[in-house]
Amino acid sequence: MITVATGPLTVAQYIALGETEDGYTELVDGRLIMFPNSLIVHARASINLVMQLVGQLPDDLKVIPSMDVNLELAPPDKPGFVRRPDFVVIQRSALRRLDAEDGLIRATEVVLAVEVLSPVSRYTDSHTKRAEYAEAGIPFYWLVDLDEPISLTPMHLTGELGYQEAPAETGVYEAVEPFPLKIQIDRLID
Repeated sequence: MITVATGPLTVAQYIALGETEDGYTELVDGRLIMFPNSLIVHARASINLVMQLVGQLPDDLKVIPSMDVNLELAPPDKPGFVRRPDFVVIQRSALRRLDAEDGLIRATEVVLAVEVLSPVSRYTDSHTKRAEYAEAGIPFYWLVDLDEPISLTPMHLTGELGYQEAPAETGVYEAVEPFPLKIQIDRLID
């Protein structure tokens, strides 16, 4: 017998739903939100960015694309929050726990969350997710805008004030935090 939740979902109830055939879902304050699959330009930019990052990561970090993140903004028995960034950089030590438990990344394991803006997600990624990721304590957040000129807006958590946004970068982005890196932004959709 399958039990179907009739009200707001907890994170455990969300996990029990499994994957959808078309697009993907997220959980916002217990409500199931459906999103369509991304456009090819969005997918290409995400893949190119991941490929650039992989070779620059310290040994203790790992890139994970399109994986559910439990933002841990509510107790387990209350309506939950699960988001699916385009990709995250997590502590490598979290991989063993992921395989052994529910398969959800915890916000406390995320070093960097990245969202590539699309027409469907622009407002949510720029405002709603930004606030939720900050409240969840994710230290670094990047927004990649594919409108010309292609840009990457890096943000870092500054305590109760949320994210401090640096100027959008075009061309090449270089940083020392969260780890030393150099990203060719102008090559993301090549």
